[in-house]
Amino acid sequence: MPLYMDIHHVDGVTADAVAEAHQKDLEIQGQHGVDYKSYWVDEANGKIFCLVDAPNAEAANTVHREAHGLVADEIHEVVEGT
Repeated sequence: MPLYMDIHHVDGVTADAVAEAHQKDLEIQGQHGVDYKSYWVDEANGKIFCLVDAPNAEAANTVHREAHGLVADEIHEVVEGT
């Protein structure tokens, strides 16, 4: 399955808010064949990064949209290195 890194630009983002949103993603991701692996938050610069296995980029964004409405501003297919 393809691996994606998505990027959100959110002024005033907090790690606590992202943790809540991530939990909502986990609750519904199976309905779309998606597996959100991990996320990172850069509070100082208002950025969130999510790593996700998904059949396609739209499926990954659909989970965000349905779970909490915060769709990614960018999404990139990536290959994991060692």
